[in-house]
Amino acid sequence: MISNQILQSALDGLKEITRIEFCIMDTDGKLLAATVQEQENFEEDVVAFVESPADSQVVHGYQFFKIFDEHQLEYVLLAEGGSDDVYMVGKIAAFQVQNLLIAYKERFDKDNFIKNLLLDNLLLVDIYNRAKKLHIDTEIRRVIFIIETKYEKDSNALENVRGLLGNIVKDFVTAVDEKNIIVVKELEASDGHKELEKIAQNFYDILKNNGEEDVLIAYGTVVGDIKEVSKSYKEAKLALDVGKIFFSERSIIAYSTLGIGRLIYQLPLPLCKMFIREVFEGKSPDDLDEETLTTINKFFENNLNVSETSRQLYIHRNTLVYRLDKLQKSTGLDLRVFEDAITFKIALMVVKYMKYMETMEY
Repeated sequence: MISNQILQSALDGLKEITRIEFCIMDTDGKLLAATVQEQENFEEDVVAFVESPADSQVVHGYQFFKIFDEHQLEYVLLAEGGSDDVYMVGKIAAFQVQNLLIAYKERFDKDNFIKNLLLDNLLLVDIYNRAKKLHIDTEIRRVIFIIETKYEKDSNALENVRGLLGNIVKDFVTAVDEKNIIVVKELEASDGHKELEKIAQNFYDILKNNGEEDVLIAYGTVVGDIKEVSKSYKEAKLALDVGKIFFSERSIIAYSTLGIGRLIYQLPLPLCKMFIREVFEGKSPDDLDEETLTTINKFFENNLNVSETSRQLYIHRNTLVYRLDKLQKSTGLDLRVFEDAITFKIALMVVKYMKYMETMEY
């Protein structure tokens, strides 16, 4: 359950304090971690010790200690030296490793609980019972952040992110697939959208500064009860997917800012194609030239304001009016009319969605 890296770190710390050499073996005598460069072959001695009723003994100048996970023998600790002082230090070291086992087992249980909670794999009564056993507060404000980076995740990457994000006791960092890391973040009573953006930006900065590439962060809405955590997770997941289509320029996407994009994302492709055919009578916004598309996007950015759009495009007002008239003749939509502008804006987003879905099929 505990990685060899964690065991090695624990032994290195113990040696630095006590000046005694240690090593940890599994019950088959295989070496897992050690502070000495060249280890003697203790395989047969360890196997014999495992089969004996003794909890400790001295073999070839080393103190042997059994380390249990509840009633199951998990490791054998070796401490160099046969004196009473080494025996005492060895017992302390074995106790420390056993406590590590308990701590990691508890975290493993919590991790499993959080994963099942996110995936809606638990009955309502089980959620509250297990949360109580694991000492997890059920009525507190939380939000889900999903972090996607360029590389697929492994256990070491997950541990690294836990470390980078502060390893806060009341927060949980986990993963339900190989692509994304999930942070279940506990919030203060007064935290709102502004604070969530700051938290997301902090995550982004930390990961970028530590060499992660193409970081994308999405988050759901705040929930006040543990049974609603899966809702925030689904929202964050949707924000991640929708953001890639309609907000590709952003690195941080909130579910609450998706707007009409999340409605379009849930439309079936045949319905989208039908809509485009009806609006443009067999044509498509893709048929428009780059200059016209730039004009349209700038016109939308400026809330259909002709004067401001022409100023930002460095063209005469009459030139912009001419372009809009030309667009009206070719599409039947006058962007100066709010209803037509809405129809055209939705059509552009639908085309973008269709293109994305087509690329995902290959």
